[in-house]
Amino acid sequence: MNILFIGDIMGKPGREMAARHIPRLREAHGLDVVVANGENAAGGLGITPRLLDELFRDGVDAITLGNHTWRKKELAPQIDEYDCVARPANYAPGVPGQGSVILEGVTDPPLAVLNLIGRVYMDPAECPFIKGREEVERLREVTPLVLVDFHGEATAEKVAMGWHLDGKCTAVVGTHTHVPTADERVLPGGTAYITDVGMTGPLDSVIGMERSRVLRRFITGMPEEFRVATERPALCGVIITADPETGKALSIKRVQCIE
Repeated sequence: MNILFIGDIMGKPGREMAARHIPRLREAHGLDVVVANGENAAGGLGITPRLLDELFRDGVDAITLGNHTWRKKELAPQIDEYDCVARPANYAPGVPGQGSVILEGVTDPPLAVLNLIGRVYMDPAECPFIKGREEVERLREVTPLVLVDFHGEATAEKVAMGWHLDGKCTAVVGTHTHVPTADERVLPGGTAYITDVGMTGPLDSVIGMERSRVLRRFITGMPEEFRVATERPALCGVIITADPETGKALSIKRVQCIE
């Protein structure tokens, strides 16, 4: 089974890249399922129901979120209407939405997608290591194929999660920092891992935002209204090939489309 995971979709440039390249990548790589992190799809901060619908129309099968999940107020009242959207599972109990999804009818066996958020340099959340292990074990009772999007700031925390879940899930892919890392590999237990998939959005930017505004903020320390850049859009992702019977990863490779 071939799974494409697309890194943080950043504003309109990122959405347009996803729309243009998903069909081509599906054909070129024989993709069975496409998952994307969409927490930056609305102007770089958050996502709306309208943009969720847009990404699904453009060929994404499941969407994960992160620390900007609640940035757009219109999402919370409607998130429970989406059975293919996963917000961090280690958010406080009782918040809207679900922390994992099982993509019934897309592949056989289905792919389960779990979203977790880190705690190092991030807002408070429940322990992702304890919650992650519990959720992976629960999902493995339904399907051997479990992909984990770990949305975290600290490299060490994400590497630790990879080892924590090695052999217990198909893949642990890192998101949030918007810069792709070169450490993709299959861990000894059969779990594909990468510290950060990277960003789908404008490369000639500061992690997606206009350079001049970010530079002024760094130089002067004064508040700035950040805006999504537009120059040199790119799609960053990974393609994971997995054994559908065991759920173990066979390979992981980075993919990058630049315009």
